[in-house]
Amino acid sequence: MKKAGILNRHLAGAIAELGHGDGVLICDAGMPIPAGPRVVDLAFRAGVPSFAEVLDGLLEELVVEGATVAREVQESNPAAAKLLTGHFPSLTLVSHDELKTLSANARLVVRTGEARPYANVLLHCGVFF
Repeated sequence: MKKAGILNRHLAGAIAELGHGDGVLICDAGMPIPAGPRVVDLAFRAGVPSFAEVLDGLLEELVVEGATVAREVQESNPAAAKLLTGHFPSLTLVSHDELKTLSANARLVVRTGEARPYANVLLHCGVFF
């Protein structure tokens, strides 16, 4: 049994399969999930787990070379925008509709219980060397 890190076996396994250039969408409970990517649904209740908890946990395990978010987050969810710019000073901003389109090419979708709008980010996996 793992003693640290992500304990959810479905999520830990999906992370182990990721490679350089793969996309990982971390999304709120309301984001439409595209057909195609592997989905690990962590949502339990509204707000549980939060977007911030899941983002922080994934960033401890992944090498990320970039991130894309909907520009609407800046006005509609300042807390999420501040969290994201804190982690990714060079965020790529696109429309929410474009983020949904880009998400169809993600390798993994991790759905949180987040109930605040536009708490979504498409991570672009890097390489550790």
